[in-house]
Amino acid sequence: MKANEVRIVGGEWRSRRIRFPPTAGLRPTPDRVRETVFNWLGQDLTGLECLDLFAGSGALGFEAASRGASRVVMVEQDRAAYEALRENKAALKSVQVELARADALEFARGRGRGQYDVIFLDPPFTADYWPRLLPLLPSLMRPDARVYCESAAPVDLGEGWEVVRHGRAGHVSFQLGRRTP
Repeated sequence: MKANEVRIVGGEWRSRRIRFPPTAGLRPTPDRVRETVFNWLGQDLTGLECLDLFAGSGALGFEAASRGASRVVMVEQDRAAYEALRENKAALKSVQVELARADALEFARGRGRGQYDVIFLDPPFTADYWPRLLPLLPSLMRPDARVYCESAAPVDLGEGWEVVRHGRAGHVSFQLGRRTP
């Protein structure tokens, strides 16, 4: 595989490659981690609506669309990364993917254009987004929604949350959470 390229691991676009720019801090979710996460989510996301709030390379969002999600909103602020997302969306002829060039926190504060079944959160590891981001999530979530978090260390979701699954691969800590009743 070439640098600045990642392959989709499952679904309709399995083995297709998406490209992304050499942007500082952009690190796609590794294949092995994506495979695990989508095993946790049940492989088939048919009919689900997903939000990829820090889209970056688009690996998580395009993976969800490939696995049948009916709608995937991908939010990216960086101009070059956003343009790459547009090119990949066109190359895949992905009608279920919607792109928004915006700051992730502002997008979430604006209620994110609806509620979602799955929310992917993979913010830059060096930025401390979690304390500002977690309080915004409930308004974006459907009742049984799941939230995927990726970071350098496990994320403390706090009161009102349950970590359903968690793992670690190299320098990446990842977990799947949901709101508790």
